[in-house]
Amino acid sequence: MTAERIARVELFPVRIPYPRPMQWASLAEDAAQFMVLRLTTASGITGVAEGTVKTTWTGSTLRSLAVVFEELFEGPLMGLDIDDDKAMRQLWLPRGHDLAKAMIDVALWDIRAQVAGQPLWRLWNGTRDAAVSWVVTRQEPALMAAESADVVERHGIRTLKVKGGQGVETDMAAMTAIRATVGDGVTIYVDPNKAYTQEETPDYCRRLADFGVVMVEDPCAYQPDAAFSRLQTDCVLPLLVDNTCRDFASASMFIERGAKAINLKLQKARGYTENWRIIRHAAAHGVDCNIGLFGESSLGSLAALQLSSALPDGNFNLPSEVTHFLHLPDEYVVQPLTVKDGHIRLPDDVGMGKLVDWEKLARLAP
Repeated sequence: MTAERIARVELFPVRIPYPRPMQWASLAEDAAQFMVLRLTTASGITGVAEGTVKTTWTGSTLRSLAVVFEELFEGPLMGLDIDDDKAMRQLWLPRGHDLAKAMIDVALWDIRAQVAGQPLWRLWNGTRDAAVSWVVTRQEPALMAAESADVVERHGIRTLKVKGGQGVETDMAAMTAIRATVGDGVTIYVDPNKAYTQEETPDYCRRLADFGVVMVEDPCAYQPDAAFSRLQTDCVLPLLVDNTCRDFASASMFIERGAKAINLKLQKARGYTENWRIIRHAAAHGVDCNIGLFGESSLGSLAALQLSSALPDGNFNLPSEVTHFLHLPDEYVVQPLTVKDGHIRLPDDVGMGKLVDWEKLARLAP
């Protein structure tokens, strides 16, 4: 077969205002910002990827990300054979810039799927109807409960990730309100974003277990060391490792130290290739993986769902968290994804670029 070589590299910045301010652990924002990458081969195949641009998450701004592509990656990408492993290793030589590398990896896999004539979820033997969860962000407990009830009722979602970290008593008040609203049939896990100490964490987990919580993500700061092993032993709930697990090296160390579950993100661990490496290693050691939220639009969510739909069965099988697009009042896609009965049906169309409305994308530029 004739090699597919990259002939054009294009970036498209996007800004979409939120209907209400969004409060994350590390920032508050009134709009979502994205960078869309389009790679085009000499034969005319286009591969696309979305980067979520939040400075406290990735260390990037729209402008700095554009400069990184211009100075470090655009030149090496031009003429690149998408199946040349040696050239790919050279491409990754600049240290850091994981967001840019993740975007490139996803776009290249999008091209490979089109060469193969199948969407990635089919190539990876995934399930067409991908289960999803909802992330309840920090608000007053009553508002968190109302939001939880709304997504359960409207979208049939049966798993909630509740953002904690507002203080132990506020977190417990939120859990009380949410459980009273959604009932016992909804699976809940909690993410305090490292708000508590290692000494506070075992009791925090015990109190959450009384509400039927199944897992706690990053309740405190930890590293893959003996202290983490002791902490997991002392906690009645499994710890879902996220923030300090960013690549294969850190994931393998956490697995060695007794981690039971790892939260993966395409834009955190440099795309599909690195994430599949982690998933296979984790599965070999009986450790679960799930796909976490990265503030994606429908395009970024579709990319993540290609992977999450093909995850191996495990002990917990948490649905993918990539439903943030439901917060967005506008998008740059032909048709936003929809959630029905807690699932998103993945398209049979080959090539994620078909989802993009390129004219609207240009209008949403900041």
